[in-house]
Amino acid sequence: MILSPEKLNNIGVVILAAGKGTRLNCVDKPKVMCEIGGKPIVSYIVKVLNEVGFSKKQIMLVVGFKGEQVKEYFGDSVSYALQSVQLGTAHAALTGIKELEKKIKHVLVLGGDDSAFYTKKTLLDFIDKHIKNNSKLSLLSADVSAPSSLGRVVRHNSGEVEIIEKEYLTEEQKKIKEISTGTFCFDRAWYESIYPKMPKLRKLGEYGLPTALAMARDQNKKYQIIKIKDNNEWFGINTDEELIEANNRLN
Repeated sequence: MILSPEKLNNIGVVILAAGKGTRLNCVDKPKVMCEIGGKPIVSYIVKVLNEVGFSKKQIMLVVGFKGEQVKEYFGDSVSYALQSVQLGTAHAALTGIKELEKKIKHVLVLGGDDSAFYTKKTLLDFIDKHIKNNSKLSLLSADVSAPSSLGRVVRHNSGEVEIIEKEYLTEEQKKIKEISTGTFCFDRAWYESIYPKMPKLRKLGEYGLPTALAMARDQNKKYQIIKIKDNNEWFGINTDEELIEANNRLN
């Protein structure tokens, strides 16, 4: 699949790359600069985005902790936005979105630490479905065999869907295997309009992207959850064990 130049030119990509990576003991570099296969984790998704056809102005890396290392690696091949204070994923996304060109109508938001294995086909399919459905928000979900440390996608009989963070799960909900990958497509104007009204996550005290889905649902706006076809394409890297596993997957 390819997107027409007209569609492609209206899309921006925000990659969240400001995290410290405390559990990975990244004291001297940002989490996304930890290496798999001898290259920074975040370099793999940037390569795929280049293959899709995105220009440097369309690829916005949100940097923070030791952000100069990210800039040194990528140089002027991408664009940058600085998240000087870490207030959560929703705030990081807004920080990047605000720096995109005004003509951008849709924004793909990705985590720089969990998107290394996404394929061009998966991203194109996700973006295409978001635009065709005329959604304010689209979320990519995946089925994970051991999702204990992750939020879940809870599908109710009414047809409503919600993302419940791991801190709030009931014992029954903990059995659910479908998780939010944290990869979203947004209608840019809508996202910018809801952010000022967004409440903080109670237990974390920060602004989280899952709240955007709850706001779309409460406003009766069009949203959709698209399940990834190959669950192996999403892989979160938060621990030394997961870093080793990511290296094994590459090999």
